[in-house]
Amino acid sequence: MLKTMNKETKDHEIIWNKCLQIIKDNVPSVSFRTWFEPIIPVKLKDNILTIQVPSPFFYEYLEEQYIDLLKKILRKELGQDAKLEYNVVIENNAFSSQPYTVRFPTRSKTDLKNKPLAVPMDKDEISVRNPFIIPGLKKLHVDPQLNPEYSFANFVEGNCNRLARSAGYAVSQKPGKTAFNPLFVYGDSGLGKTHLAQAIGIEVKEKFPELTVLYVTANRFQTQFIESIRNNTRNDFLHFYQMIDVLIVDDVHEFAGKEKTQDIFFHVFNHLHQSGKQLILTSDKAPVELQGLEQRLLSRFKWGLSTDLQSPEFETRMAILKKKVYNDGIEMSDEILEYIATYISTNIRELEGALISLLAQSTLNKKEITLDLARKMIDKLIKNTHKELSIDYIQKVVCDYFGIPIDLVLSKTRKREIVQARQVAMFFSKSLTKSSLTTIGSRIGGKDHATVLHACKTVNNLIETDKQFRLQIEEIEKKLKT
Repeated sequence: MLKTMNKETKDHEIIWNKCLQIIKDNVPSVSFRTWFEPIIPVKLKDNILTIQVPSPFFYEYLEEQYIDLLKKILRKELGQDAKLEYNVVIENNAFSSQPYTVRFPTRSKTDLKNKPLAVPMDKDEISVRNPFIIPGLKKLHVDPQLNPEYSFANFVEGNCNRLARSAGYAVSQKPGKTAFNPLFVYGDSGLGKTHLAQAIGIEVKEKFPELTVLYVTANRFQTQFIESIRNNTRNDFLHFYQMIDVLIVDDVHEFAGKEKTQDIFFHVFNHLHQSGKQLILTSDKAPVELQGLEQRLLSRFKWGLSTDLQSPEFETRMAILKKKVYNDGIEMSDEILEYIATYISTNIRELEGALISLLAQSTLNKKEITLDLARKMIDKLIKNTHKELSIDYIQKVVCDYFGIPIDLVLSKTRKREIVQARQVAMFFSKSLTKSSLTTIGSRIGGKDHATVLHACKTVNNLIETDKQFRLQIEEIEKKLKT
């Protein structure tokens, strides 16, 4: 009787677990954790297995990288007429009303291709002033403004940047043809936003040399725009940027409060997006946290994928240092590298700066690079940058003050004393570091930016109404600043 049971009656979780067992044997463990563990089986009906994925990016990436594997496995479990349907979680945590559906055999590349709208100009014929070259050149010959050192090969992947790196690489393989357009990368200074953004541009130029790629900082974009107004070449400026195939704009938060620059960028953004061109944006904060930007721009920043870069964990810091010394042809013991990686934990720029300082000390003073020399250099570096507190250090000081283990503050417990210590750590992280609310929340208990805002408001209220609590905050602040 069991043998004749219709396959549709099998439980969707059982089928998906069987699929996972096979997938686990066919993909690297890191890829399995990143791309398959977050998937939730939803239902099984008429040989259609429905799975929930956390974003449009997941859907695109699975189709691009793993669809053949999924096809074989589902056919094995459900037969030749097996179908796969995705429920894609959108920003408000609701399901899309019309889930993406994949039928085997999968759609052709022609079907998947997004046909861009016609661009109302031919870049081989039009005469436009190029703000990046000497005025007078008639055709669009654009230096992409990319640093060859900022390649994917030199970008060290870790838990702190895996999703952003994967998204960036996927964009570089199909610029303008994925669901993550724009790709919005955000995070604190020195975590590799510029490196990743330029790595995408470099990869695109290598794979699609016919495409026009351009990297520009928000500040330079604004300067060029002001210059175009002064020279009465605003239309040339607009047309130039509307002819770019892959536009990378670094530090878009610097557009804050600059209404005319925002307006011109809005028109550039709209034209490129509607034409199927790729936009890559970086910022120090997530779109939801940006201040001084028009709502119409912020809403467009959320159209694609927003992904953050976080402070590198110890293993990633070690990998970065090892890659750096290897590329520079330097021999240095793991003991010295471990010491640097242990005490310089805020960002990648400071980590590489510490290594360069150590090499400079050794070269200028003609001293051998030893652990003792590293200790002296790191101690001096920490004293000089003492005001640049890290979230981890703030958590440690707060937890030590209240006598609470850090792992409890990072847990989901709602005990009053734990919650208060967590809120105090968030309060000082916001006031004493340059970290975004999203970064603070993710580092302190995996909370969102709204929780951090609530914590800061709660602590401020208690400071004003509770004298004993105010004295505690003052004592903790002294410990953090001494």
